[in-house]
Amino acid sequence: MDAILDDFLDGYAEILAEVSATGRRLTRDELRARRALGERAARDGLPLRELVRVHLAATRTLWPELPGVTGARGVRQVGLTAEGVLAAAEQAVDALAEGFERAQLLAVRRDEAARREFIDDLLHGRGEPGSISARAERYGLRLAHTHAVAVAQAAGPYDEAHVVTRRVDDALVGRFGVREVLLTTKDGRLVCIAPGHRPEVLEYFADRMQVAGGDEERLRIALGRPHPGSGGVVQSYEEALSALELADRALIEGAVLRAAELLVFPVLTRDREAMADLVSTVLGPLSAARGGAEPLVRTLDVYFGAGCVAAEAARRLSLSVRALTYRLERIHALTGSDPADPLQRYTLQTAVIGARLLDWPARDF
Repeated sequence: MDAILDDFLDGYAEILAEVSATGRRLTRDELRARRALGERAARDGLPLRELVRVHLAATRTLWPELPGVTGARGVRQVGLTAEGVLAAAEQAVDALAEGFERAQLLAVRRDEAARREFIDDLLHGRGEPGSISARAERYGLRLAHTHAVAVAQAAGPYDEAHVVTRRVDDALVGRFGVREVLLTTKDGRLVCIAPGHRPEVLEYFADRMQVAGGDEERLRIALGRPHPGSGGVVQSYEEALSALELADRALIEGAVLRAAELLVFPVLTRDREAMADLVSTVLGPLSAARGGAEPLVRTLDVYFGAGCVAAEAARRLSLSVRALTYRLERIHALTGSDPADPLQRYTLQTAVIGARLLDWPARDF
């Protein structure tokens, strides 16, 4: 190691010799040369601590033979020489450290840019699959296997420096290590990619998000289903985003949303025209009610959400059970469908889900 480090002392003895004799400071070219050596050391993977150590050791070794020391007349002149040499050593070491840190910063920025580019390509399905898989291995992902994606969002954006990001990352690394699990940010959301055969990873991510970000306004965590290959990551990511979109539209409640439990929604939205026809046919007559369709559609939505338990639905709507019963009877009279009948209830509930998906009756279709 010392033999390698000796290469970074190039010109240092000459500098100290001149400084000891003249008391001058390092020139601009000399400082530039020391910075360049620091950058080279960083690129070569040498530790800064060793670089500083070898310069201090060289200063001590060279000191007795420096011209300013051997030719000094009296203690006072030796002291002045020592002051100049130490100042030069300080300048040299500072320039080395500056170059070293600058090279490290550039390397970090390049790594961050490469990581960000990889994340974008992975989540959006860009690039050739073989290339994506090869790049993924650098971050601990083996895309030949299945993966699942969880996405967390709150009222405010997340970035790599956010306190919640750091806390959740520390928790994941402490529990599962640095391999196979990738935590990143995308469009202000926190994204976790994990092996599909380890559902406990995303469940733990959701749990830690609620602990670390529990004070965040409108915090929601969506868990996509596991899918194989690089395309599977895209699919799982899009499932998680779709779940968050449904939550934003007030179609589903709760902090943790699981795509596996929401499969009915993409089925219902696959044929928009058929869904619009169902909503219009089944719920359209509610528009004739005093106050319009919205209060009655919301009544059905809450009633079904309460498991068709009248007392619970009335509590959620801040109504008496009698008032709720009247509304349900009114819905039956207008639509011809009885919410208490199992088959007719299914038709009504499907239509209510469709109405929320289509934002009806607030928006016509």
